Amino acid sequence: MSNIYILAIITALISFIITPLVKQFAIRVNAIDIPKDERRVHVKPVPVMGGLAIYISFVIGTILYNGILTTSQLGIIIGATIIVVGGIMDDIKELSPKYKLLIQIAAAICLIIAGVRITILTNPFREFYPYVNIGWVTIPVTIIWIVGVTNAFNLIDGLDGLAAGIAFISCVTLMIVSIINGRLEPAFLTAVLSGAILGFLPYNFNPASIFMGDTGSQLLGFLLAAISIEGAIKSATAFVIAVPILAFALPIYDTLFAMIRRKANGKSIMQADKGHLHHRLLDMGLSQKQAVIIMYFISAILGGIAIIAMQISNERAYFLLALVMVITVSTAWKYGIFKHKE
Repeated sequence: MSNIYILAIITALISFIITPLVKQFAIRVNAIDIPKDERRVHVKPVPVMGGLAIYISFVIGTILYNGILTTSQLGIIIGATIIVVGGIMDDIKELSPKYKLLIQIAAAICLIIAGVRITILTNPFREFYPYVNIGWVTIPVTIIWIVGVTNAFNLIDGLDGLAAGIAFISCVTLMIVSIINGRLEPAFLTAVLSGAILGFLPYNFNPASIFMGDTGSQLLGFLLAAISIEGAIKSATAFVIAVPILAFALPIYDTLFAMIRRKANGKSIMQADKGHLHHRLLDMGLSQKQAVIIMYFISAILGGIAIIAMQISNERAYFLLALVMVITVSTAWKYGIFKHKE
């Protein structure tokens, strides 16, 4: 297992070294976020496309893992490449939501072809059938999971270091889950990804000198969704539904609340607003750093609950997931998360 940590350190160093180069490239191609509306919390232009550094580091680290890519690893890298190309296009010249969705679906299909797909679901009433094979439904379920998590991390990328830090916490959670399940490959993949994120974070934490852009936020969501299938969902011993949902709970719930809020207020679910959790924390008078640290803390707690879910029975784990959902929805309602804000 010591190789996992060595690989994470190497990947972190690669990411740390190449991020300034990516920053210069972003400036050269005019991939710069200029604050032009009230939703932006930065006041001066900042280069984007920092996710390219994470992508390059992840690919190098994955190749260093064993030199020869497995079919699933190849599928993950091809899918990630599609996401990154689309992200670069979006960071340079903003794409419409329709084209972004098509790109995400294409990346998800690459995973399915490579065998990275959700094939079973845990039965909470497992006296006779502990696991349910979902058959042909595997394709739409996998696409929905990949696209959903990809967009969840994209939408939560609203403050310096927020999406990257939450993705890092999710990586560590999945790595521990994979080790508990004895699944070495996803443990290495999460180690590589966590290293790539860690090397990028010093440049992205407030005050950020570079943003990850859609290139990075979509990439992180895609990779975490894909690795969660390999590490938790594919494992016959894993609590198939709760673990990844709890590991990614903060971006998932924030996205779901945004969709409900916009629909309830007669707005398009694709229309941006200032109702996300990080906006609410800023409205309470917190600084960017304080808001980000609070969200890190919440994400770490949820990650810890996901790990606990691995150690208990399926029935208790389902109850734990339901309890977290009830508390989350109640808290969101109390603090007006469902109220629309332009």
